[in-house]
Amino acid sequence: MSESHTKSDGSARLNTGVAHNARVWNYWIGGKDNYEVDQQVGEHVAGMFPLIREVARADRWFLGRAVRFLAEEQGIRQFLDIGTGLPTVENTHEIAQRIAPDSRIVYVDNDPIVLVHARTLLTSTSEGVTDYIDADVHDPDAILERAARTLDFGKPVAVMMLGILNFVLDAEKARDIARRVMAAVPPGSCLVLTHPTFDADLGGEGQIPAMKFWNENATPPVTARSREDIAAFFDGLHLLEPGLVSCSQWRAEPDTPAAVPQFGAVAVKR
Repeated sequence: MSESHTKSDGSARLNTGVAHNARVWNYWIGGKDNYEVDQQVGEHVAGMFPLIREVARADRWFLGRAVRFLAEEQGIRQFLDIGTGLPTVENTHEIAQRIAPDSRIVYVDNDPIVLVHARTLLTSTSEGVTDYIDADVHDPDAILERAARTLDFGKPVAVMMLGILNFVLDAEKARDIARRVMAAVPPGSCLVLTHPTFDADLGGEGQIPAMKFWNENATPPVTARSREDIAAFFDGLHLLEPGLVSCSQWRAEPDTPAAVPQFGAVAVKR
């Protein structure tokens, strides 16, 4: 563990009077790491946009399928998970190291409640490594500099950006973050990304009023984007099959669940 964190580090920044995304997301997927304010806001958003719980579960299931695919079929042994969220079952390191015990995983988040729980993420096989960086997605250079203490950027890295660039409200800034991170990793590396959409063909138009309520009553502010805008995060990369699709349907089992208004894709740098 390259960073020295204690529970008090996160507790000192923790604001339990305002709903926070990590805790509300945890509430939607049935977790216990949330407060009454998170439950109240979560219920209100779910009342406005009932699909949100399905989105949360689909995003988590997508992570599992993507990590297994990358470890088993792409031979990836390094994962940079930016926007980790609260630990739950089947975290990135657990899936990757079950397949390849020598896998190295770096988690990145700046949410104080995630920091409080960071040690849960720092279990590892003896052959592999897990680490946690307290850093902000808006500062990719700091993330890369500190991740390089654990990851070898001369070898392929899977960059995981699940439900994180939607908290970067400026579209060009969000694209620049994705470009800068992928520029630092070698060919054979992959970008794994999910992002909410307001596109009507996936039922996303209901997210618009729900996100407005969220931005007025919770933190951090969030935005949805169109398929075209989300596709731009993969510019210069090769999208792997089945391309940019609802995350619930990406390499899903034959009894594919219904599409949710959250795009997901995996692309490789050539």
